[in-house]
Formats: sequence, structure tokens, C-alpha cells
Amino acid sequence: MGRADGVDEPMRPQPDPAVLDGLDLLDPHLHASYDLTPLWRRLRATDPVRRHDRFWSVTRHADVLRVVRDPDTFTSLKGNMLRTLLRGHDPGAGRMLVVTDGPRHTALRRVLTPGFGPRTLGPVTRSITEATRDLLGALVRAGGGDFVAEVAAQVPLRAICELLGVPERDRRRVLELTAQAMLGDEGAGLEARMAQSEILLYYTRLAAERGSAPGDDVISLLVSAGLTEEEVLLNCYNLIIGGDETARLALAGGVLALATYEKEWARLRADPGLVEPATEEILRWTTPAAHVGRVATRAADVGGRRIEEGDVVALWTVSANRDETVFDDPDRFDVGRQPNRHLTFGHGPHFCLGAQLARAEIRALLAELRATVTRIEVTGPVTWLPSNFVSGVATLPVALA
Repeated sequence: MGRADGVDEPMRPQPDPAVLDGLDLLDPHLHASYDLTPLWRRLRATDPVRRHDRFWSVTRHADVLRVVRDPDTFTSLKGNMLRTLLRGHDPGAGRMLVVTDGPRHTALRRVLTPGFGPRTLGPVTRSITEATRDLLGALVRAGGGDFVAEVAAQVPLRAICELLGVPERDRRRVLELTAQAMLGDEGAGLEARMAQSEILLYYTRLAAERGSAPGDDVISLLVSAGLTEEEVLLNCYNLIIGGDETARLALAGGVLALATYEKEWARLRADPGLVEPATEEILRWTTPAAHVGRVATRAADVGGRRIEEGDVVALWTVSANRDETVFDDPDRFDVGRQPNRHLTFGHGPHFCLGAQLARAEIRALLAELRATVTRIEVTGPVTWLPSNFVSGVATLPVALA
């Protein structure tokens, strides 16, 4: 498969059209091995609300919006991803922001919102800019390396440490543990499980400290609101995972897109006014959360299909963000795309609390790339995460000059 300017691109192959209808969307390796664009296109055109053995797939932008705007009918209380929904239970349900609804969700969001306001994000954004400059500069001086490990995985974690108020003396170890814990999302190995346990113990101690000496960080907000220890930990863990994955995958996928589509990289370099629309296009193009899940609380119509009470529904954001009825030429990476009504951060009550933080991280990267880099070259095999929930590159070897 070639890219728009005629140079081979380091992308996944597309599956044989003859087998599209038989693909198992639950298989994490399917998403790592193939670019499923043709499948999503076919589903949007011919079967946009499709019944599988154990769940429904919703692939059109309008239908995804219809579901996320109606939390009374399509609840998050049993989970927000297929892996937990098909087990029938999420351990954080009713206690963790992303898997609550109604008054409890409103109350939790009210507690957390000040931690993501201008007063807090101002200093964090300055820190993001400094970290991006340092990490990107180190990668250039080293002659290249894995952009994911060296830059994309580091910037978001540093930002989360600041938001949670992790003391400077602890940050190196916390960053190491969190990076190890991230490896365990789709079936944790021993090292990942040990890191997850240790990081939760660390935040237990930090929460206890904030109980007697609160600050203006997110942990202090949670503790001061009277949440239980378990609720504090669940929401911290959610912020760590969510805050890391969206930005990490968008940063890495954005650099891959700029390396792949050289004309768009040239446009961006020539025009600083494109940083803002390019940020939104990277979010649309990468769509780090491939789907979000819901459960029907009562029978409802979606896209002309009847969803019954108790049915599991997968909203494939990765498809909605390429919907031809919403995006002009949706399979083209366009750094100047406007308007750009992508659903990467969700919509409605569950709109991502950390959206502005993720945007700040992408803007900082684009600004630093424009200032210091003229050429982005992929120097080895690109690997993709084996997951049906998060979507993006796992390794991205590059040389920057």
C-alpha cells in the first residue's frame, strides 16, 4: 500500500475483502495485524448497527452520538469496554468516573473538574513544553530511537505525575512503575501485575498523606471530597491509564502520520497556524480509544435496529471518525481539516475530562517538531498494540533531523 505522495508507507495491510464479514472484532491481534478501514467502511454502508453473537456494533457517527447522548438508556455502569462488559461486571462500576452515570457521575465530575482547570493546567502545560523539548532533543542527539518509548510514553506520564501531585523525589520510580503497569492491559504478565500492585500501594500512601496535609492536586481533591480509599485509588488509576494512553497513542500515531504523509508535514512546517487544526486531525486520525461500550437499560431503536434491554453495545469511534457523511475525504490525513467533529474524546456527559491536557501535549510536540526538525524518517518495523479497545502503535523507530 502506498501513501499519497507515492512513497511506501509503514502501515498495516488491509484484510482480504472476501473475508471482511467473518472477522472476529473481539480478537485483539486482528486490530494489531490489519488496517480495518475497509471493514468499517462496509459496515457503515451496509450494516451500521450489526448484531454479533454477544454484542452490537455501532459504526456510524450519528448513531454513536445518539447512544452517548442518552446515558439513561445506554449506561456505563457495567463497564465501558467489551472486555469487561462481556464478563458482566466492572470492578469500578459506580465508583470510578468513567463507569458511573446520573447523580453519582455528576458529583464525581464536579470534584475532579477543578484539577483540570486553567489554574492547574497552566503550570502543567509549561512542564509539558519543557519535557517535550528535553526528550525530543535527546532523541535527535542520539541519532534516533523508538519514539514511543523515548518521547510519547514519557510526556503524558510526567504530566499525570504533576496533576496527581507526585513529589519530585518519587517521580522517577513512579514513572518506571507506571510504564511497566501499562504493559498489562490486554492480559497482564507477572511484571505488569507487580507494577500495578506497587503503584496502587504508592497512591494509597500518598492519599493518606494528603488526608492530613492536602494540596491543590487531584488526589487532594478526591480525598477532601470524602471519597473512600478504594474510590480514590480507582479514580487515580483511571486518570493514570486514561491520561497516558490517549496522549501516548495520539503522539506516536501523529508522528507516524507526519512521517508517512510528507506533504502534510511540509504544510505544517510552513504554517504555524496549522498547529491547532493538525492537533484535532491527529486526534481524529489516531482515535486512541477504538470503541466505548454501553449496556441498554431498556429496549431502544438505533439506526433502525431494535436493541433489547441488557444488550451490550460497542460504539466503534474508530469508524465514526471516518464517517463519509461527516468528514470530507475521511481517509485522507489533512493537517488543515476544518471543521473536524471527531469523537475521540467522546460526547455528552462522559466527554473526556483530560481533553485539554491531551491537546496541550500534542500542540507542544508539534511546536517543538516545527522548531527543531526538518525530516522525520521511520527506520524500522512499526508494531501495533494487540487490543480491541485501544488503538495505536506500540513501537515506532525513527530518525529525526
